[in-house]
Amino acid sequence: MLSTKFSGEIIRRNKHLGLHEYKFLLKAIVSSGIGEQTYAPQMVFDGREACPTYEDGILEMEEFFQDSIDKVLKRNKISPSEIDVLVVNISMLACMPSLAARIINYYKMREDIKVYNITGMGCSASLISINAIQSVFKNEKNKVALMVTSESLSPNWYTGNDRSMILANCLFRSGGCAILLTNKLSLKNKAMFKLKQLVRVHHGANDESYDSCVQREDNQGNIGFHLDKKLPKAATRALVDNLKQIAPLILPIRELLRYAIAIFMKKMNWGSTKGGPKPMINFKTGVDHICLHTGGKAVIDGVGANLNLSEYDLEPARMTLHRFGNTSASSLWYVLGYMEAKKRLKKGDKVLMLSFGAGFKCNSCLWEVLRDLDNGNVWKDCIDNYPPNTLVNPFLEKFGWLHDEDDTFTIPDDYVIP
Repeated sequence: MLSTKFSGEIIRRNKHLGLHEYKFLLKAIVSSGIGEQTYAPQMVFDGREACPTYEDGILEMEEFFQDSIDKVLKRNKISPSEIDVLVVNISMLACMPSLAARIINYYKMREDIKVYNITGMGCSASLISINAIQSVFKNEKNKVALMVTSESLSPNWYTGNDRSMILANCLFRSGGCAILLTNKLSLKNKAMFKLKQLVRVHHGANDESYDSCVQREDNQGNIGFHLDKKLPKAATRALVDNLKQIAPLILPIRELLRYAIAIFMKKMNWGSTKGGPKPMINFKTGVDHICLHTGGKAVIDGVGANLNLSEYDLEPARMTLHRFGNTSASSLWYVLGYMEAKKRLKKGDKVLMLSFGAGFKCNSCLWEVLRDLDNGNVWKDCIDNYPPNTLVNPFLEKFGWLHDEDDTFTIPDDYVIP
């Protein structure tokens, strides 16, 4: 587990950082909405983040694969030989043989298994993988698919001092998920959700969107993940375009008509709409739960404001960010797991998933809950502690300079910068 105190120690170890960078990063960490119990790869705790090995990345993934896949197969009484389709998405680790091939070798899967090893798709990769499986299922019946999603942080820890690139170290944490999908009617009674709609939007042709989130070298040759100041604008554009496509597919006609009339009246400056706020479409008329990617506090706040969501709607994403951090493409499933652990998901409910990723992409899908869900999952050991009384990081209260209550800055006694 990666506490704020240990995060400060990691910052201290980076010889490229001075006092100003130290202050900037610690302030970013304590105001990020991330709690004290997120996870980081082993090499960070070994003090080797500046010089990770190839094996660090492989071992990080294999440790996760074997734990998660074992659990999902055992719980559903599915043998590895019954898997017809395997889709693995790990965006920032490419190896040979592929990670998918390593899974096949470890579990001794069939020779005729369809395999897709997806890289470079970023935080939106989960729904891209779902879409790939959906395409297979359209052409082949009675199949079982295994989707595995995670991110390898070990070989991608940034050790330079570019603020736009070192922020990724503050936000991303270790995590992952293994999911079984099927179009076998004989397995329908075991199913938790049914996929109803899926929409993908890609703004890669727009240079501003393309450059807003990209892996590159800094001026000293250190490789990192650049998060541009124009990222929020790129995300908003992609979100709007995605919602334009999925809204007619999932919302009742009465809400679409109400919104269209409100927009028309606004444009014509009729009645009480003149000079008032911009009309907003109400997604809760066709959706019971919103499952947001935990890209950061600003992402959750921004989507919540744009969709006029309540704190109840945003709670699963906020609590996931606090407990697990941004686990990239797998974060959606932690958010969904929170809803399940809190017994929010009832038969017939509709769940809208929204994810963002480098490129720039916004993907969404709609799930229908097939039965009341209250199974134990990754949240079972801590769900009773959520939501906590406060999400405020304890360091904010301890050091005034972190929230600009004073203009002095002193290094805590246990944080010594060499």
